[in-house]
Amino acid sequence: MKRSACILVLFYLFLQSADAQLPKAYKIGAGRVSSSILTNSVSDITVQNDTIWCGMDKGLSFTADGGKTWINYSGNDTFDNTKGISAIAVKDDEICVASCYTQKIDDEDIATGYGLHYSSDHGVTWTFIPQPVDSGFIDTLSYGSRNKIRALAITVEEQNITYDIAITNQAIWTASWAGMLRKSTDKGRSWHRVILPPDNLDYIDTSMSLNYAFNLTPTSGKLDSLGNDNHKLFSVYANGDNTIWVGTAGGINKSTDGGTSWRKFSHQNQNLPISGNFVVALKEQVLPSRRIMWAATINANDPDEVKGVSFSSDGGETWKTTLLGKWAYNFAFKDSLVYIGTDDGLYRSSDFGESWIRSGSIYDPDPEVLHRFTSDEIYCVGVRGDTIWCGCSEGIAYTIDSQYQSFGSRWKIFRRYESVGNENRTYAYPNPFAPDDEPVRIHYSTGAGQGNSKDVTIRIFDYAMHPVRTLIQKASRLSGNEYDEIWDGRNDNRSLVANGVYFYRVEIGGNSPLWGKILVLK
Repeated sequence: MKRSACILVLFYLFLQSADAQLPKAYKIGAGRVSSSILTNSVSDITVQNDTIWCGMDKGLSFTADGGKTWINYSGNDTFDNTKGISAIAVKDDEICVASCYTQKIDDEDIATGYGLHYSSDHGVTWTFIPQPVDSGFIDTLSYGSRNKIRALAITVEEQNITYDIAITNQAIWTASWAGMLRKSTDKGRSWHRVILPPDNLDYIDTSMSLNYAFNLTPTSGKLDSLGNDNHKLFSVYANGDNTIWVGTAGGINKSTDGGTSWRKFSHQNQNLPISGNFVVALKEQVLPSRRIMWAATINANDPDEVKGVSFSSDGGETWKTTLLGKWAYNFAFKDSLVYIGTDDGLYRSSDFGESWIRSGSIYDPDPEVLHRFTSDEIYCVGVRGDTIWCGCSEGIAYTIDSQYQSFGSRWKIFRRYESVGNENRTYAYPNPFAPDDEPVRIHYSTGAGQGNSKDVTIRIFDYAMHPVRTLIQKASRLSGNEYDEIWDGRNDNRSLVANGVYFYRVEIGGNSPLWGKILVLK
């Protein structure tokens, strides 16, 4: 049998055995088993029992064994590997996933909603739902028995990204910037828009006589997509079928009757208000004796607003604020402990926001890996038992938070890379790279052998072959492994280098040096 045929047979047997080892609820269906994550850019993490679902820029992944294996949904009839995941919701065996992409229109990058993926059998089979849109130009929506409210029809996918999803026993709720709040009671086959208070009202119910329009520009009195910030949505959270929370560009809205009547909480309409009206995330901490709603509240139009975190223990009547000045992205809880992913790292509180511990540098000390995150931003966080998972633009990581291991003291990092095996080959990624945005990683292999170590030196030169930076010098690296070394685009004097072509040389033990090229574009 040819070597290539043997590899195919072995890979097929691996897939079969990996699928057989998974619990029945985790059959891979359209997914593909892999030893690594799908991609390094992670935007969403949702935890359900043993399963860690991860939304990425090329599709959806999950692990049910703590990261030993990953099931990746990408590049097939259901999931397009050119579309990212913008939201995930899981309830029992139901999963709903939103996807999006960026397209060029008149030389401008436009965020575009692609549609929803729905599964009722825990991801074995999927149904694709096109991005919910309207027909015509102006709709007339009924509200109660006495109101007919005009609404600008949302007929395109541009700017119509689903940022959040909630699943209840009777409905699926979606929150979109241009698409507003929508509800489906037939598993996504049809959708209707849900009416929220306009910017000038703090509450609505069906007993009121209402005379306003969705997306009405106050200056012109005409229907226009620029009006009514409270209909531009970022987040939705459901506590059963009756209690629904919605975060918009105008504040937080709460309904206790399944989305019919609403009350709005903003920075301007309460004595103890939220810190800012851009509400980009909502999640409820459920404790035996109380429930606490946490919100990522970013400053909007009022100069008195400030970005930070707002939380309420009394159903929104009053709010406390914390982590002011931080941009919060996501929340997770372990009993009374709170974890928040922010632009300044992962934070933990054990006293309901009175004080915080920052995770510090996320670094995997495993000598076979030596991965680390260079950016502070943490986009998403999830909790399974004592394991705290987080994701960012550089991959996925977890730390243990228990009586035996302190939070953030040790990390396990998962990153995807192209293997170079034992070949005399190296590459740098991303390439070209912009030092202001992210570092470049120089990838190489220490060659054959196990248990031994080799001295590795990496030097960077400019186009004229003048020395620029000694990245590492005679650093000990185990044989038989692949490594990334990180260059931040600075020279030995710690100044950023100029745009241009740079060469790097990798010296591994007494072997002939390997050369590579990096293009710096700021």
